[in-house]
Parts: sequence; C-alpha cells; structure tokens
Amino acid sequence: MTIEINAPTLPESVPDGTIATWYKDVGDTVARDELLVDIETDKVVIEVVSPADGILQEILKPSGETIVSNELIASISSTQGVAQDSSTAATVAAADPARNGDGAVEAGVMISPAARKLMAENQLATATISGSGKDGRITKEDVLNYLATDPQPDAPAPVAAATQLMPALSSPEGRREERVPMSRLRARVAARLLQASQTTATLTTFNEVNMLPIMDIRARYKEEFEHTHDGVRLGFMSFFVRSCTEALKRFPGVNASLDGHDIVYHGYQDIGVAVSSPRGLVVPVLRNADNMGLAKIEKEIREFGDKAKEGKLAIEDLAGGTFTISNGGVFGSLLSTPILNPPQTAILGMHKIQDRPMAVAGEVKILPMMYLALSYDHRIIDGKEAVQFLVTIKELLEDPTRLLLEI
Repeated sequence: MTIEINAPTLPESVPDGTIATWYKDVGDTVARDELLVDIETDKVVIEVVSPADGILQEILKPSGETIVSNELIASISSTQGVAQDSSTAATVAAADPARNGDGAVEAGVMISPAARKLMAENQLATATISGSGKDGRITKEDVLNYLATDPQPDAPAPVAAATQLMPALSSPEGRREERVPMSRLRARVAARLLQASQTTATLTTFNEVNMLPIMDIRARYKEEFEHTHDGVRLGFMSFFVRSCTEALKRFPGVNASLDGHDIVYHGYQDIGVAVSSPRGLVVPVLRNADNMGLAKIEKEIREFGDKAKEGKLAIEDLAGGTFTISNGGVFGSLLSTPILNPPQTAILGMHKIQDRPMAVAGEVKILPMMYLALSYDHRIIDGKEAVQFLVTIKELLEDPTRLLLEI
C-alpha cells in the first residue's frame, strides 16, 4: 500500500516553506514516527515524521525546493499488515535502538528525532552526550556540538552540517572562504529589519533604572519563590514584563499597531520576548500577559527558551504580539537602539546591569544601574507619550510596590 507524505498545514501568515534536510533516501526502510525531513519556514523548522512502517518509495521535493501547505512531497510503500516473525522483529529492534518503541527514549534519556538520526549515523552512544534540553533531552545541537569538540575519526560527517555548508574555497595565498546559504529565518529577519528602517519614523528615547530594589527582592525571596512554584526561578524579565504591561495600560498608543492608514488599539497586552536560538533570534509571545503573575511569566519564558534551543517553537508561539522586549544585556551590551518589529509601534531594550557612582540625596553611592531604550514609531507615538511610558517603567521597577498597588 502506498502512503502519501504531505507537507504540514501552514498558517496564513506563512505562505510557503523550504525543504531543508532529508534524513532518508529512496529505498531506505523507515519506522513509524521516524523523522523523514525538516521543512524550514520564515519562523520555525517543522519536522515531518513517517506515518507508518515501510520503505521510502519516492521523494518528489528534494532539499532546497519550495513547498506550500499540504503539498505532496514523498510517498512510502507501507509494510503494515505484513506478518513478521517475532524473533526477527526482536533482532531488528536490538540492532536498531531507534526502532525500540517510539524511539523517543534510550537508556532513560529523551532524544529528539533529529538527534537520534545524527547519533546513529556517527555511531554515538547515548551516554557520551550531555543533553541541554528540557529534563536532559538530547537535541540535534547537542550532537553537533559533541562532534565539533570530539569528532569521531572514522565517522561520516553529520548530515545537517553537510547540507548547510558549501565547499570551502582556497586562494593561491592559502586563505580560505566558505559560502553559506542564508537560512529562511535569517533572510526573513533581514527583510523585516530593512522594512522597519525604511517604512517607519523610528526614534529612540533613553533612561536609566536603579536595579537595587529588584535585586534585593530576588535575594530575599528567590529560594522561597522557587520552592513554592515547583522549581521556577525568579528572574529579572518577569518584573520587566509586569512593568511594561502596566505601562501599556496607561499608554495604549504604545500598545497599538499600524494597519495601512488605520491605527489598531489593542485591549490586551501580548508581550514578545526575544530569545536566542541556534538559528538566530526569535520572538515568542506571552499571550494576555496582563493576566499573568511573576511565576507564570518566568515559567513560560523558560519553556520558550528550551523550545528555541531544540528548534521546537511552533508558528503559533511566534505569531502576533503587541509589544516586544529585547535583552541585549545578557550578551554584555551596555547601550543600543532596538529596531521595531512591525506592525508593532514600539520595542523596549534592556541592557547590562553595571555598578556606577550615582548622586543620591546629595551623596555619591555605587548602585547597580541599567540603561533602558525605547524605540518607537514617531508617526503614531509622540515624544511626550514615549518618554512618559519609559519613565513609568523606571518608576515601577525602582519601587516594585507600585506594581501591587497599581499606582
């Protein structure tokens, strides 16, 4: 029986995708739920798995080709219903650990399908690789990092790496170059940044905030907070999200978006939080952040971070958003001007906390200070409104009691 393999259903905001990597060749045996191909969209990489045991009969869309929603990309000759001797089945399972059960767990360790494929190709044991994913899950990046630091002398090069790099070029002087095709995510980011710089009247206003009150709260309650909320750690980002949510309620223009010649004022606060992933910067969205407490915010941000590392963010995680927070401080940035994320009209930039001498009540004190930057579309937001919005965030962070009292 022939089973058709179709591309997944893509949302309206994602018109098409690109076949990134085929993990099987025509004629290869495939197992149910085994990873067949990665499809790269503007926002995420989607893994397509086999719906049944069988043999890969035909690949209609090779790597590099563009596909649309639900398009036929391959077919499998199914072996379901064919009787198999139990001893033979046991022998196959023992020879190929990836076929045991659903292949998701080996030696008590969760392994992503892409990682399992690379480990099999390079004859790597589960115990040799440390997983960085949630609950110790081994991701594709973990395997690639292991191969880069401790390569196997007789092992073939990993498929993912081979498909990403073009042949290296050498000049007569011995200087090397590598030509790497731009990923769809990077191309999309480049296009949106160029669009933002060319189609918006972007202006940035700056301020600084004394982080000592927040740091004191974290030092005093972090252990109790983590114990009460099942291991969720109290970070800085939750305070910024709560402060931005409160400020957005007071200044709805900063929470608006532009649709043609119309300004759309949103009666909710969906906060995008920029996180780093192996494929680049992505911005998952905290839905209805105004209804979240600190623990809920921290938990969702941590989950987004884990998904980003494993390449598991769904398109729904990244869609929408009414305001964005970007934290360059985690990389050591002291000051920067964040770029708008259209159609949003504002973005907040956080930066590195650094001890600086400050004048307080006529005395010089050393305080942990952070520069804040608010970039905004001057077509929609006046300078007065932008400055007052940023000052509100500063006041809420320097006196967190205001967040509880909503004053």
